[in-house]
Amino acid sequence: MKLKDIGEFGFIDRISRGCLIRPAGIVKAIGDDAAAFRSDPALLNLVTTDLLIERVHFIRNAADGYSLGYKALAVNLSDIAAMGGTARNAFVSIAVPQDVTLEFLDDFYCGIKSLAAEHEVNILGGDTTGSSVDLVINVVVTGTVAESEVLFRDKARVGDVIFSSGCLGDSSAGLHLELNRIAADTPYLKTLLEAHLRPKPFLREGRLLAAHGGVHAAIDVSDGLSSDLGHIVRLSRVGARLFIDRLPLSPALQQFCRRFGFDPVEYALAGGEDYALLFTVTPSEADAIARDYFTTFGQSIHRLGEITDSGKIELIDGRGRSRVIVSTGWDHFKKES
Repeated sequence: MKLKDIGEFGFIDRISRGCLIRPAGIVKAIGDDAAAFRSDPALLNLVTTDLLIERVHFIRNAADGYSLGYKALAVNLSDIAAMGGTARNAFVSIAVPQDVTLEFLDDFYCGIKSLAAEHEVNILGGDTTGSSVDLVINVVVTGTVAESEVLFRDKARVGDVIFSSGCLGDSSAGLHLELNRIAADTPYLKTLLEAHLRPKPFLREGRLLAAHGGVHAAIDVSDGLSSDLGHIVRLSRVGARLFIDRLPLSPALQQFCRRFGFDPVEYALAGGEDYALLFTVTPSEADAIARDYFTTFGQSIHRLGEITDSGKIELIDGRGRSRVIVSTGWDHFKKES
């Protein structure tokens, strides 16, 4: 049997067995955006880590060092945001091949430090080593959250309203531009490329949602809407109903799809690395949360659908017709060999 036979998440399930040796104080181990464990009776520590490999997660020559550093930290801050936490400290480890210039590394750390300063995150250390071929980056971020406010993937309830904090599919369109060396020579193409290179971590937004009390489950959209909603559905043992005409498709994505002949709905469902927060809200609090979110941030959240008891994800088109969708987002080990 090979890894591609079980996929990334099958592999995670497989290796998670036997990892919890001392369960006392552990609130969430493997299986969410971050691990959570008690540091005192009311406060949880959060820890997340992400590994970025050249030619797997990024193309070094297609991105400037600043953007690469920014994104390396942003994807970890997004995990803390999805738990409703406050990011505190970061550790950055890199394996550097000989052809990487000092100027590139300076820009890389400038990108990290700029985003860290924006969210008051300390860079406390890490490790450096050489690499024979590719640049390898590993970032660890710690955070905290009140135990009464922490958000998990497995708490969605039937009847909950499904929201997204941002548009979906933009980063995947930006990746298409990057991979195909298409010049971002218009404002809408620049918007898409920026969404891919410098994603927004919704940390402050996640804190508002967690403190509000009406949010049941949350995840960040890193692997694509269908995959990440699939995690909520599977772990919460529920179903979901999405409406095509409510999917948050940006004007930039729609222009891109018209120009290149793509379907923006498929980009929203299968595209990854948007890092918007996907969350479910008890119906009685949905309007209040939407109102408070807009008042605080000047941005609207997007109402995508609802949690059901069907055990599957259904997509409803403009005529009310339903079709079941499966997870079509990124999976490291199920790609073609």
